[in-house]
Amino acid sequence: ALKDLYTHLTPIQRVNIARHPNRPTFLDHVFNITEKFVELHGDRAGYDDPAIVTGIGSMDGRTYMFMGHQKGRNTKENIQRNFGMPTPHGYRKALRMMYYADHHGFPIVTFIDTPGAYADLKSEELGQGEAIAHNLRTMFGLKVPIISIVIGEGGSGGALAIGCANKLLMLENAVFYVASPEACAAILWKSAKASPKAAEKLKITGSELCKLQIADGVIPEPLGGAHADSSWTSQQIKIAINESMDELGKMDTQELLKHRNLKFRKIGGFQEGIPIDPKKKVNMKKKEGPIASKTSKEKLEDEVEKLKQQILKAKESSTKPPDAALNVMIQKLKKEVDHEFSEAAKAMGMQEKFATLRAEFSKVNSRDQLMDPILMDKITKLKNEFNQGLASAPNYASLKYKLDMLKEFSNAKSLSDSKNKAAKLKQEINKKFEEVMCRPDIKEKMEAIKAKLQDCGASSFNDLDDDLKEKLVEMKKEIESELIDGLESLGLDVEVVKSKAKELSEQTSFSNFRSKMENLNEEINKKIEDVINSSDLKDMIELLKLEIAKAGKKPDVKSKSKIQALEQQIKQRLSEAVNSSELKEKHEELMAEISEATKSPGGLDGGVNNEHSKDDSSKYDESRVEINVGANRSFA
Repeated sequence: ALKDLYTHLTPIQRVNIARHPNRPTFLDHVFNITEKFVELHGDRAGYDDPAIVTGIGSMDGRTYMFMGHQKGRNTKENIQRNFGMPTPHGYRKALRMMYYADHHGFPIVTFIDTPGAYADLKSEELGQGEAIAHNLRTMFGLKVPIISIVIGEGGSGGALAIGCANKLLMLENAVFYVASPEACAAILWKSAKASPKAAEKLKITGSELCKLQIADGVIPEPLGGAHADSSWTSQQIKIAINESMDELGKMDTQELLKHRNLKFRKIGGFQEGIPIDPKKKVNMKKKEGPIASKTSKEKLEDEVEKLKQQILKAKESSTKPPDAALNVMIQKLKKEVDHEFSEAAKAMGMQEKFATLRAEFSKVNSRDQLMDPILMDKITKLKNEFNQGLASAPNYASLKYKLDMLKEFSNAKSLSDSKNKAAKLKQEINKKFEEVMCRPDIKEKMEAIKAKLQDCGASSFNDLDDDLKEKLVEMKKEIESELIDGLESLGLDVEVVKSKAKELSEQTSFSNFRSKMENLNEEINKKIEDVINSSDLKDMIELLKLEIAKAGKKPDVKSKSKIQALEQQIKQRLSEAVNSSELKEKHEELMAEISEATKSPGGLDGGVNNEHSKDDSSKYDESRVEINVGANRSFA
C-alpha cells in the first residue's frame, strides 16, 4: 500500500513531503557524505547569516566547496535559521565562498532548500535583489564545475541565487518553483484552496522539470520520503555527485563555461514553422480572425426570407421551428444592427461623444460605485440626441429593416421557448398525475367506492346517502392533497380555488366580465408604464440593475440590504400609482358586479340546485387546483 501510494503522488503531495519537518537538512547530508567538513563563516562585511551554511569538505579523495540553505529541526532552530530564508548577508557569504573555490580550483556543490529569499523591509534596504543578481552574474563566470541539488523546496530567486549550475539534480520528492502553489492559487484563483490545481499547472516536480530540460536528473528517495532513511538518501546524493563530477571533470574551462551557458539558454526554446502539438494548442490564445464585413442587403433579405418560409412550414405542419437557424440569424442580425448603429453614429459625427461617455462609464464601473445621476443625465441626453437625428442618417433604411427583422425573429424565438417550456411542464404535470392515480392504495380506494356506487344505483350525487357522500369528499380531498404535494415538488405554487360551476360549459356567463377585466388590466399596465418612464423611478430602476450586477450570484449583507431598500421604494411608487382614485373606483365597481352575479340564484353558471341548503352546497362544493407559474401564466 505504501509503495502504491508513493509511486502515484500528486504534485501538492510532493510539496508537502518536501516541507516535512523531519526531512534531512543540508548539514545532515553533508555529514553523511563527507569524510571531513569544515564550516566557514561570515561575508567579510560584519555579518554571518545562519540560513546559509558554507564550508570545505572532502569526499572520495576530492575536495569540494559545499554551500546550502539550512532549515531547523524545531521551532527554536527554525527561528535561529530564519526558516531557511536567507538575507543579503547569506548570499554575500555564499558569493565570497564561490570566489574562494574558484581561486583554489575546488568544485562547488550547492544544496537548495528554501521557500524563498527573506523579503522583509530590512533585507530590501540592504539590497536583497542586488545580492541575488550579483550571485547570478558571478556563477556564470566561475571556472570550476558547479552542481546544484534540490533537497526540499526551491523557491524563486532565493533558490536560483545558488542554483546557476552545470548540473541541476533534484530529489524524487523535491520541488522547484517560481512561486509557491499557495501564492499562485491566490493570484490566479483568488483562493489558496486551489493550491493542488496550481501545483499541477506549475510543473514543479522533478520528473516534469526533467521533461522541460530545466532539471538534469532525479535522485531516488526511499519509500515514505527522504526522512524515512536519511543515510540511504545521502548515499544516493553522493553517487549522483560523483557521476556528475566524472562527466564535468573531462571538460576544460571554456567547455565548462559554454556548457553552463547553453544549459540556461535552451530553457524555454522554441522553433518556428513546425506544426504545434494539439495538446499544447488547447491553451494557446486564439488567433484573431479578420473583422467580419457587412453583409449585403440582397443576401441578408434572401436569408431572412428562407428562414421565414421554414418557420411558416413548421407552423403549418405543427412541427418544431428551426431553433438552431433562428439563433444563428438572431446573432447575425445583432452584429449587423451594432455595425449599422456604429455607421450611423459616425455619419452623424457623434463617435467622439460616445467614446468620451464610454470612458466615463468605465471609470464608474471600475471604482465599483453607484451610477452618478449627472452621468445618468448625460447618457439620457445623448440617447435622445442620437434617436432624434437617427432618421437623417444615410443608412437609416437599412438599420430600420434589420431592427424590425431582429424584433420579429426575437419574438418568434421567445414564443418558441415559451411553448417548449409549457409543453415540458405539461408533461411533468401529467406524469405526476399518473403517478398519484396509479398508486395501489389510491386505486384500491377508488375501486371500493365505484363498487359501492354501483350497488346503491344512484343516478346523481344528490341521490347518494350522507355516508357515501362523505367518503367521496374524503377521497377527493386525499387525491387533491397528493396532487398538490406532487406539483409543489416541481417548484410550482398551487392554490385550491373553490368554484360553484359543475361543468366548463356552465361558466360561459363569466366571459361577460372578461373584457371588463382585460380593459382594467390594460389601464393598470399603462399607468405602470407611465410611472416607470418618469425620470426618478427610471433612475431608481437603473440603480437597482447596477446593484444586482455588482452583487453577482452571492451578494453580501450590505448589497442585499441596498437591493431590498431599492426594491421596496420602487414597489411603493408603483403601488401609489396603481392605487389612484380612478382605478380604485373601477376595480371596486367590477368587484361589486362579480359579487352580485355570484350571489344571484344560480351564481355565474345558473346551475346550483335549490334543493340543497347552503351548508350542503358548501360542504360538497366543486373545486379546482390552480397552479401559478411565474407572473403571467397559470395552468388550471
